[in-house]
Amino acid sequence: MYKIFMLIMIPLLGIGWFLYWRWDKKMEEEEKNRPKPVSKKKKEVSEWAEKMANFESPAEQARKRKLEQEKQWEEQEKKWREEEKKRE
Repeated sequence: MYKIFMLIMIPLLGIGWFLYWRWDKKMEEEEKNRPKPVSKKKKEVSEWAEKMANFESPAEQARKRKLEQEKQWEEQEKKWREEEKKRE
């Protein structure tokens, strides 16, 4: 009985180790092909933080443009009034 058990189990054990070796090799190849995680240096992180601190939302940008346009219109209007006063 023991001989029969060993005749069956030893080849199964060998097959199991072979299949494990193939699976492990496949995992190593997949890890090589996988992109490496990006590591950021302190300088890169501080630059990113500075960008985020200076970030303006599109609504803020639109508001600033509108204020600039209004300021330009007021200046233009002022010039027109001055020109009219000079004519009179």
